[in-house]
Amino acid sequence: MNSLFFGDNLHVLRKYVKTESVDLVYLDPPFNSNAEYNLLFSNPTASGHRAQIQAFDDTWTWGEEAEQALAAVEENGGRVWQITEALHSTLGRCNLTAYLLMMTVRLIELHRTLKPTGSLYIHCDPTASHYLKIILDTIFGPFGFKNELIWKRTSAHSASKRWADIHDVILFYTKSKDYKWNSVYTPYEDAYKARFKNIDPNGRVWYDDNLTAPGLRNGFSGKPWKGFDPSEKGNHWKVSRNTIVALIGEEEASRLNTIEKLDFLEKEDLIYWPKNGGFPRFKRVLGPGIPVQDLILDIFPVNSQAEERVGYPTQKPLTLLQRIIEVSSDKGDVILDPFCGCGTAVLAAQKQERQWIGIDITHLAIHVIADRLARWAPHAKFEILGQPTDLAGAQELAEIDKYQFQWWATWLCGGQPFGGEQKGRDRGIDGTLEFVSRRGQHDWGIISVKGGKKLNPSMIRDLVGTVAREKASLGVFVCISEPTKEMEIEAVAAGFVELGGTKYRKIQIRTIEQLLRGEAVASPYLLTTAQQAPNISRPSKNRIKAIAPEELQKQRSMLLPIPGGLKSGKQRTLPLDEPLLTIQQDRKSRPPRAS
Repeated sequence: MNSLFFGDNLHVLRKYVKTESVDLVYLDPPFNSNAEYNLLFSNPTASGHRAQIQAFDDTWTWGEEAEQALAAVEENGGRVWQITEALHSTLGRCNLTAYLLMMTVRLIELHRTLKPTGSLYIHCDPTASHYLKIILDTIFGPFGFKNELIWKRTSAHSASKRWADIHDVILFYTKSKDYKWNSVYTPYEDAYKARFKNIDPNGRVWYDDNLTAPGLRNGFSGKPWKGFDPSEKGNHWKVSRNTIVALIGEEEASRLNTIEKLDFLEKEDLIYWPKNGGFPRFKRVLGPGIPVQDLILDIFPVNSQAEERVGYPTQKPLTLLQRIIEVSSDKGDVILDPFCGCGTAVLAAQKQERQWIGIDITHLAIHVIADRLARWAPHAKFEILGQPTDLAGAQELAEIDKYQFQWWATWLCGGQPFGGEQKGRDRGIDGTLEFVSRRGQHDWGIISVKGGKKLNPSMIRDLVGTVAREKASLGVFVCISEPTKEMEIEAVAAGFVELGGTKYRKIQIRTIEQLLRGEAVASPYLLTTAQQAPNISRPSKNRIKAIAPEELQKQRSMLLPIPGGLKSGKQRTLPLDEPLLTIQQDRKSRPPRAS
């Protein structure tokens, strides 16, 4: 059963993903590539340039969780602890060490979940890829590393006093030598295909190539064959090893000497005998394409006009994930993305008929993925686990993290969180609604969320004032407790607004219980993340900036899949509503909760 988990991926992996149940892991953990490299080593209390590393501090800081990770790795012991201890001793208790430690405990768990035939791909940037490779080498063993893939993620640009960085690194590891591998090819260039001008009776397109190379040899490659002695011309036989291996396999090919390989090529009709005599030549047959290379230049980043774009700044192109999944898994296999963000790996797995598990610690990401699947894979069946499904769960979330509660409640009524990670600077706006009032015209509304038990009429009056100040069409007040009668009176007193020929209440009150029951906000057609229209006009100076398309994208850029050091004693991970007993267990499918 496909599953989308809200929660800390370490908690989910340990409790809900069984050992050797996953065929392919892809992860793109957050890391602040924009920070200056030397700042990654800064002490958390260092002064100066704080704005440059604020995003890094928000995600990877030395704190309680880093200490717990250090203790967990030490308890695990072995070579992994030896390497980790060396890095910890060298770098000290800094942000980079926190990042490496928290990645280490998760990589250990991911290795556990992989089947013996499974593979892992980790997407990282050059500021930490070398450290991660040391850790992965230790976890996966000496034969685990297979490739360092280079993906060109941007076009050429200038850089100050250094080589311009235009690539990301993807490290490819396998759990054993017996791993899944499917041959995947990319198209030949036209200039190369133009060489192949001959067609044999079997329909193969080919051109004749040299079967000898300069230099004398004393072994079989220098011996005569079919009356032709390459040594007379100072040459030796040059046989295409890849052709032999492709036809009979690595092991069988290694048993053949050069003369036997020539006999085999003739048997397979891969020797061309020139009509005017002369040395035989090799029939180079046009293959299905170029085998996938470790330098990926033919997959371009998601640009601002791409239809698949959802607004995450680190969003990876769907074709990149599809290629990885195609190469290292089969239909029906289980794909796991523990940092699923905007869900590209999940969508790619769904499109390629794989099962999948996605994990993220933000409600925002979970709803972005649900919206994306609704648009691009409408028949997908999956469960969303870990989000509140009743009032008690909502109250618990509000107590643990009021911002996560606000974002979740905003998405529950069809809106988008306002202000991204700028906590506390919302000007009375927790979220926005975008809707189509009539053909070619888009309007918007304001959402105000209250997670406390104490409510009063002034909160409604404040919302009325905010709607008027920002020139919004309507306002929605979302509360976890029942509103008072006086609040209802204030909402009714705000009157109606006509949108698209229909009248709607200017101020609407919705409780969490109402939203969970499906009592939606009364408005014209809402635009969700997946449906966001590209031609929303830029707002005037008097209208809140958040409704501009580029600002809406920023709102969806809250990638905090792993919290840093906790500043309070509260545990941020909610208990999951329903356990996933086994990834491969057949379960009765039910549609996901509407977002």
